[in-house]
Amino acid sequence: MIRLVIFLAVLLVVAGCKTEGKRPVVKIGYMLCNSEQETTQRFLPLTRYLSDKVGVDFVMVPVDTLDFEKRFKAGEFTFTHTNSLLYIVLRENEGVQIVASEKRGKFGARTAGAIIARKGSGIEKLADIRGKRLAFGPMLAPTGYLAEYDLMLAAGINPEHDLAFYSIPPGSYKHEKLIYGVLYGKYDVAAAPVLDLETMAREGKITPDDFVVLAQSKPIPYCTFAVAKGTDPALVKKVKEALLALKSADTAEVDGERLKVMKAAWIDGYEELPDSDYDPIREMAKRVNMPPYQKY
Repeated sequence: MIRLVIFLAVLLVVAGCKTEGKRPVVKIGYMLCNSEQETTQRFLPLTRYLSDKVGVDFVMVPVDTLDFEKRFKAGEFTFTHTNSLLYIVLRENEGVQIVASEKRGKFGARTAGAIIARKGSGIEKLADIRGKRLAFGPMLAPTGYLAEYDLMLAAGINPEHDLAFYSIPPGSYKHEKLIYGVLYGKYDVAAAPVLDLETMAREGKITPDDFVVLAQSKPIPYCTFAVAKGTDPALVKKVKEALLALKSADTAEVDGERLKVMKAAWIDGYEELPDSDYDPIREMAKRVNMPPYQKY
């Protein structure tokens, strides 16, 4: 009898070891920011934080903006971290649901798009950009392309006909490239996210006095966490609660080092915005004839 009890006890211990560490694996697709390396460095600590808080093994998947919808449809990831325009595309076409909105900079969970020129260039107002050289950010950038294109249309300026030309700088760090491009004379005008101007000024790369802001959009939501429709509501609830509870002192372990999650991700936390707060972006996209509402 004693041997039987010992045998059963050993079986229970072994069974416990076999189940230990076997947690569900859930993937999060992160839209690439300036590069895959930078995106990984920024958001791997956040991914590990979510794993610790939710009890799920989250895996980060860096994804190029133009490939995002295709890879989401292929089922490569369940949660998404994208800019607000790509969120709208995924919601319209794939039915994703908003989880939380990222806070960063002076506008919190929002930022704005601006059209800038170099101070002293002779370009003092928006009407002066006719016949000038303009640089846009990436085409799916809500405050580096969409908002500025909409501002020009509202002022009666058609970027397709009224500019000397416009272009999008190739490669990584497009927003910085166009701001530097205006500063050093490669372009006359640029479509600059206010958040990037704010960040570059804080880092000492530029000073606000270097530029004239010719027009600026109203603040709109920016980076957004969303989730595939049909995902376990209990899991979604836990992820939302973990994001909203994130504090500046929270850390996560990466390669044996504990890192501050918010500092690594360059963010100030998350807040819950209703989907209706994204309607101004939808209206911009319709006016500019951009996804997901393009007619041709």
